[in-house]
Amino acid sequence: MKLQTRLALAGQETDGTYRSVVPPIYQSAIFKFENPDTKPDYDYSRSGNPGRNALEEVLADLEGGAGAVATSSGMSAVTTVLGLYDADAHILCSHDCYGGTERLLTVWARQGRLKVSFVDLTDVRAVEAAIRPGTKAIWAETPSNPLLRIIDLAAVSTVAKRHGLELIVDNTFLSPLFQRPFEFGADLIVHSTTKYLNGHSDIVGGAVVARTEERAADIRFTSNALGLTAAPFDSWLLVRGLKTLPLRLRQHEENAFAVARFLAEHDAVDKVFYPGLETHVGHDIARRQQSGFGGIVSFRLKGTGADARRVLGATRVFALAESLGGVESLIEQPATMSHASMRPEQRAEAGITEQIIRLSVGIEDTSDLLADLELALSRVETGVLV
Repeated sequence: MKLQTRLALAGQETDGTYRSVVPPIYQSAIFKFENPDTKPDYDYSRSGNPGRNALEEVLADLEGGAGAVATSSGMSAVTTVLGLYDADAHILCSHDCYGGTERLLTVWARQGRLKVSFVDLTDVRAVEAAIRPGTKAIWAETPSNPLLRIIDLAAVSTVAKRHGLELIVDNTFLSPLFQRPFEFGADLIVHSTTKYLNGHSDIVGGAVVARTEERAADIRFTSNALGLTAAPFDSWLLVRGLKTLPLRLRQHEENAFAVARFLAEHDAVDKVFYPGLETHVGHDIARRQQSGFGGIVSFRLKGTGADARRVLGATRVFALAESLGGVESLIEQPATMSHASMRPEQRAEAGITEQIIRLSVGIEDTSDLLADLELALSRVETGVLV
């Protein structure tokens, strides 16, 4: 069956007692042993819960992996993966990654738990040059957050395999429906399920999917040992959200294309970052390794940070908020919001200036979104501070 069909049917086999079409919520911390000599399938919900396991089976199926673990947040997913590596392991990471990922890697490096180098992974020669004897993994985020740089996963995977490194891919921005990193050599895939996979901005969650059974066992052990697994109710909500993922993504992308084209023609905009545009530097790679371009559009305003704040304060359909991937449209300034925790010199190197604005384009009527942006951008031209 096709993915859309499998998602619509997700979780229907969970309830073996009453055969409910909608999977139950197993809101129990503990499960009874039948006798002292037999360990049941489930004993404690941190270690395993029927609802969460149903979700994990869906996530592994979506990505084409051997197994998955659902975690309590996107950063729990990041922590689970980093917890796989011994002290002093060296990690190469996208230089313009999500601010929370950069923050955790920087803190752990300062504490001596890991070594890290932030590298422009779009430059394969720079990747090769940054590898050390102690390098264990490459952490790729593509499209990157917030400038939507595209990493050639097949090229980076070739380098990783040549040096015996694992390739970890953050697939949050596209989901398995628009990008399948295992097909390009990834070993582990990370998601903030808060975003597109859930799609309704009502849970915080994460996931790690492993390509092999061996690594699947490792991520289950690590997430359980660190206490990072997802709660039963959040798992249930995520299964529900996944059922509409194909429908939502189509509308997200349709609206994002319209917004990107509108911004590209606007006099107040200096540059638009959207891989679906032919002018995007990574467009050809994106076409090759993606089946869609997603719903995130970033742009750089002409003018100053004050001009950006005028735009941020003027929208009525786009809500001023940090997250992304929900049905509602959001607007934010990465330099002061989602990437505020990133070291200033790291932001500067990645090109995340105060003039950069990131949009999570929702599923509203396209004309309302364009009218909202037109009104907000007019504040730059008139100098009105809202």
